[in-house]
Amino acid sequence: MNKIITIGREFGSGGRELGRRLAEELGFEYYDNEIITEISKHTALSEQYIKQIIECTPHQLFPITVGHSLTVHHDHAFHLVQSVYAAQEKIIKDLAEKSNCVIVGRCADYILKDYKPFRLFVYAEMESKVARCMARDDSLTEKQLRRKIRAVDKNRSRYYSFYTGNNWGARTNYDLCINTTNTEIKEIVPVISKIFE
Repeated sequence: MNKIITIGREFGSGGRELGRRLAEELGFEYYDNEIITEISKHTALSEQYIKQIIECTPHQLFPITVGHSLTVHHDHAFHLVQSVYAAQEKIIKDLAEKSNCVIVGRCADYILKDYKPFRLFVYAEMESKVARCMARDDSLTEKQLRRKIRAVDKNRSRYYSFYTGNNWGARTNYDLCINTTNTEIKEIVPVISKIFE
């Protein structure tokens, strides 16, 4: 079985960079936005639309209708969201079966639970997340960035909780939680990579 590392991350924590650098260090494949591209190919929906579906809060009726074969639901948006998640699940499993890899986000730790991935969660204090975001994009004010960080993390938490039934960021769901507050990602990757040697 291939070695699989999944990374859940707070917005601005550097989780995406950590995943990319870790994959490079280990010689693993790296999957992040590539998954959205593949979903687009499988569903004939635009990448932008898929990203919007994935980053939005699940439909309020989902808990009532999902898993109940007798429930009839004609909401087109409902079926689109279901098809996107089904495509995401299939693609993530296909990628995990191809080679050693690092997969960022998209409930991969849960989707691949039978594959026994090493599950990382990356987080940081708000000040550090704001500073990291401002270094990448100075078009937003600090206040706007704080609002964006809270909104993105709230949506990620809802999405994860809805599809997995678990609490996003709870240490019991991961093998290693990494606090990147005031840390240079490139300096900690060689240390983390030793776990997989």
